[in-house]
Amino acid sequence: MKLDGLKLNIPGLFITGTGTDVGKTVISCGLASVLREQGMNVGVSKPMASGCRKDREGLVCPDTEALAHFADCRVPLETITPIRYRQPLAPGVAAETEDVDFDPDVIVKSLHHIQQVSDCLLVEGAGGLYVPIDAKHPKTSMLDLMAAIGYPVLIVADAGLGTINHTVMTIKCLKQAGCKVAGVVLNRHEPDASSRGKLEDPSMLSNARWIKRMTGKDVIAVVPRCDPTGVQVDKGILDQSVIDAIGLHYWPDVLGKSVV
Repeated sequence: MKLDGLKLNIPGLFITGTGTDVGKTVISCGLASVLREQGMNVGVSKPMASGCRKDREGLVCPDTEALAHFADCRVPLETITPIRYRQPLAPGVAAETEDVDFDPDVIVKSLHHIQQVSDCLLVEGAGGLYVPIDAKHPKTSMLDLMAAIGYPVLIVADAGLGTINHTVMTIKCLKQAGCKVAGVVLNRHEPDASSRGKLEDPSMLSNARWIKRMTGKDVIAVVPRCDPTGVQVDKGILDQSVIDAIGLHYWPDVLGKSVV
């Protein structure tokens, strides 16, 4: 996938997940907040989103609102997410359902606009690597967008059983596509013993170590599972323990520049 005219001159990260509902937006919001605390003027982008709600102004993505809030990014929401769909489907599938053509030029324009007013840029994907994004070119996926933008990719993965397989496959696919892997964030970690006196999921004690052993990539942060009432980023609520876990790392050192 070619994004004509795209050349990003500010450092940034592309945030992806090992699948849907692993907490990409929660981690992206926490990271935006931490980068602000570490002295950065943070720009955010979610180039495409589905499952948007219909407002008077048009389609609005709650994840976009959350990202803008935690980054204190004053760019218009329609610039942060220029491609929006009503149906809660993969972007390419939603585009086909709603009979909308995929236009990469609007992504280029939005990213150029955001970088002009930002010190760094966080780009959040939709779903995982192989989510289709173009109905007319079904082999084009989110991975193609990551490669075209050229930022290092931060992988958000669930901390529990099964994450080794999903995370290792994600890292291998990224490398094969020529993407640099910034590292991994394990989300919803539960280290405490259960009422029966043993861990509900003992894999949480070893997953980070094995991901490092198998891929050579660091688990940069391990974020604890929180009470759901404390993690409602669409309402501007994010438990301090999430921010604290992410904030243990100095993130400006992880950011990279586009190579497009």
